[in-house]
Amino acid sequence: MPIKNRLAEMHDEITGWRRHLHTIPELQFDLHKTSAFVEEKLREMGIEDITTGIAQTGIVAVIEGKTNTSGRVIGLRADMDALPIEEQTGLDYASTHPGKMHACGHDGHTAMLLGAAKYLSETRNFDGKVVLIFQPAEEGGGGGREMCKEGMMDRWGIQEVYGMHNMPNNPVGTFHIREGALLASADFFDVVITGKGGHAAAPHEAIDTNLAAAHCIVALQSIASRNVDPLKQVVVSVCTLRSDNESHNVIPHTVLLRGTVRTLDPGVRDLAEARLTKIVQSTAEAYGATAAVDYQRNYPVTMNTPENTDFAADVAEIVAGSVERNTVPVMAGEDFSFMLEERPGAYMFLGNGEGAHVHHPAYNFNDEIIPVGCSWFAEVIERRMPAA
Repeated sequence: MPIKNRLAEMHDEITGWRRHLHTIPELQFDLHKTSAFVEEKLREMGIEDITTGIAQTGIVAVIEGKTNTSGRVIGLRADMDALPIEEQTGLDYASTHPGKMHACGHDGHTAMLLGAAKYLSETRNFDGKVVLIFQPAEEGGGGGREMCKEGMMDRWGIQEVYGMHNMPNNPVGTFHIREGALLASADFFDVVITGKGGHAAAPHEAIDTNLAAAHCIVALQSIASRNVDPLKQVVVSVCTLRSDNESHNVIPHTVLLRGTVRTLDPGVRDLAEARLTKIVQSTAEAYGATAAVDYQRNYPVTMNTPENTDFAADVAEIVAGSVERNTVPVMAGEDFSFMLEERPGAYMFLGNGEGAHVHHPAYNFNDEIIPVGCSWFAEVIERRMPAA
């Protein structure tokens, strides 16, 4: 792999940063140790333009090139948060925070962006500005949304933005991307079905919320099978079914259904929300119950801009020798999508090799890919803003 020699030299140092971050996983916006470490390393690099406290614990840092005649400003983003998982790796640098674990590789993403920052701060072989975005709360907290809400794109004049995520069980150091929808929107729903509690031996005197809930669960699958174009994708998953009692002989008064909807098309997203609400309410009514639906739109579709996708793929080909340019979309969500709604850009997958998948207690980021990811970040800047 034609990675940058300087980044190959720094491999052990960056690996040390990554493994330290792995020992101190933090959740959502509560990233005080993580953010402090990132800030410390940036200052050691001689980077002075550092703003902390964006979206509570996010960091934005700026590196200026040798020249700035182009007026270009490019953002590079890494997520920093971990997951509420008890680690089961047996590593000598395993989590020291019980019940918390870097099970998605955000420690690796942060370390790779720090490595690229050190290289870029040493060389400054570009014409313009690079904005380093260290983001909190990707795992369900919408930290990317909050950074955008706080005006990050306009405040730093970011014109385009790039990011990446490791991908287990793709070959080590390989790049994968596609134009348009790469990751799905991720919406959540809570449904409370209310009937009339009663004795299990006298169901005719009750309104059975379990029966209504069961029919709702089955009927919701008609969204994918009968409402959405078969050539488009949608997933409706009911993940929680909970009544207000645990007795063997009581028909519950209320039942909670909780789940998620994933799509790769904004129009399908609208359709799925409307159909879910109608199906649940009508089905509950058919059984004499009522249904209150709380539908929460969370992460939008991660939509790669065509021109930026081609550029990101070209850079990946330079770094790795080849790139998969039409990779299969993933139905997981990613809040880098909020940044792509505000600015053109692209998001890539970087092969992590064989091993446990993300969000698994035995997952571990593969340190072999560090120079590859660092080189891609750095090459994006040097190719997009060539030195004057």
